[in-house]
Amino acid sequence: MQDTKKWLESIGKVIDAKDAKGFSEFCTDGGEFRFGNAEPVFGRKNIEDYVAAFFGMIGSSQHEVPNCWNTGDNIIWEGKVTYTRLDGKVVPVNFTNIFYMEGDLIKRYLIFIDNTPLFA
Repeated sequence: MQDTKKWLESIGKVIDAKDAKGFSEFCTDGGEFRFGNAEPVFGRKNIEDYVAAFFGMIGSSQHEVPNCWNTGDNIIWEGKVTYTRLDGKVVPVNFTNIFYMEGDLIKRYLIFIDNTPLFA
């Protein structure tokens, strides 16, 4: 895999472009995606649909990669996302993603975030 930080930045750019299909292509065909405390979704198409629905609830986002770690089998992304809500309010939120990798694709994409401020 290329430089981990650059790879994570590329994921962030796809998210910030609201490209749900592009996002899902980072995951394995049968991958798992869990956003915060929501129930996980499985399978690339279901991940695409779930993420597209989320993108419809926000105006935009901007992701940063302050820190990351790559163990070979897992990647951890300590991140910051700045959301712009549909009403124009800007809301920064910290998060941590844990990726369980299968080759160059994500088998389990787990987001640990409290995005309560986004919907407050």
